[in-house]
Amino acid sequence: MDFVVIFAKVIIFVAIINVWFFRFNKKTMYRGGNASSMKEEFAAYGLSESTMYTIGALKVLGALGLIVSIWVPMLTLPSAGLMAILMVGAILMHVKIKDSPKQSMPAAIFLLLSLFIISQSYI
Repeated sequence: MDFVVIFAKVIIFVAIINVWFFRFNKKTMYRGGNASSMKEEFAAYGLSESTMYTIGALKVLGALGLIVSIWVPMLTLPSAGLMAILMVGAILMHVKIKDSPKQSMPAAIFLLLSLFIISQSYI
């Protein structure tokens, strides 16, 4: 089971880094509303640019915590917990602006992976 937990941590880490560093200014099928960049997406949610950078920093911090937790297990719960909370928020933002389920899918998957990681840390 350890391998599956490590795999879940790596998946979240790679995806968050990809979205916030490599796809920040690119249109994807998962962007909220009709946004073609992260700034446009947060504007569609009615959130400020400073909120966008705060959320981004928290997501990157959580993702880094998850990857480091492979070697420093005490970081697992706080990192996965933070990621789960952020993903609930992301899903709620998609619902708020009536996005399709497809647009919410990545956040839902990362929420489930985060909850799985949390559940396995108690075993």
